[in-house]
Amino acid sequence: MAFSSGIRLVTPVMAATGGSGRSTVADLLAERMAAAGASTVVLDTAPRLSSPWPSWTAGQQAGGLAALPPDRPLTRSQVRRAASVRSGDGSTDWQVLTDGRDWHSPPLALPQAPAAWLQLAAIGGWQCVVADTPHPVAHDVLESRCAGQAGRSRSWCELPYAVPVLCASATAGGVQALQQAVMALHADGMPLQRTVVVLTSLTDGRLPAVVRAGATMLSARAAAVVHLPYDPHIRAHGLRTVSRLRSRTRAAAGRLSQEVLAAAGASWGTPLPDAPRPAPLAVVSPS
Repeated sequence: MAFSSGIRLVTPVMAATGGSGRSTVADLLAERMAAAGASTVVLDTAPRLSSPWPSWTAGQQAGGLAALPPDRPLTRSQVRRAASVRSGDGSTDWQVLTDGRDWHSPPLALPQAPAAWLQLAAIGGWQCVVADTPHPVAHDVLESRCAGQAGRSRSWCELPYAVPVLCASATAGGVQALQQAVMALHADGMPLQRTVVVLTSLTDGRLPAVVRAGATMLSARAAAVVHLPYDPHIRAHGLRTVSRLRSRTRAAAGRLSQEVLAAAGASWGTPLPDAPRPAPLAVVSPS
């Protein structure tokens, strides 16, 4: 898929529980989208002390989210300078907006509304926006349904040109939590037809029978199911560097990006239409 300057593809990466490989999936997807030619950013929407991104981007001079005052107009150069840079094979770069301050710094009041994060990415001018979202998607859907309000999961999924990515560990418990989340999403009328599921293996070897059966069930509801195999480098070191990943990990990340683009193309056509642009403000003459 060709990425014109006006495209803005949004991929919120979500999970029903912790330990689902959500941040790993977000980073691998961002790397592959950047390799495909899209200027890409990862939005770290989690509180600093529960997020791996500050350590994955440590040592850079980027100001991070703390350098972007929420009550003042921002320019593209300001937003871009605040983002850290991640590098793949030496020719591929993508950016990360996270809070990289010291652990003892006062917490930031991060916005809850996905539209606010999208606005920030739009100011930065990125073509692909990968959002690492920490809220438990199944609980969020049930809570918002009972309260009669639009939850964060729905708000992320209803952003223009959004292809959700739903992660789970490739274990019996992980698949069970994922199946419950999918039932909640289906009952709430969420866009499963353009949702890509990722099953992340915690150990080497063949997938357990219960996981394979769950993947078969999920493939009938979601746009695609992708298996991210076990990678000892990720388990030992996280994703501080991506140069030592196994070839099959890179292949799985490539398939994930292809499935995301295929879901986007099936939903909105190829190439993607340009992202919505806000109407210009009327000029008010001084009285």
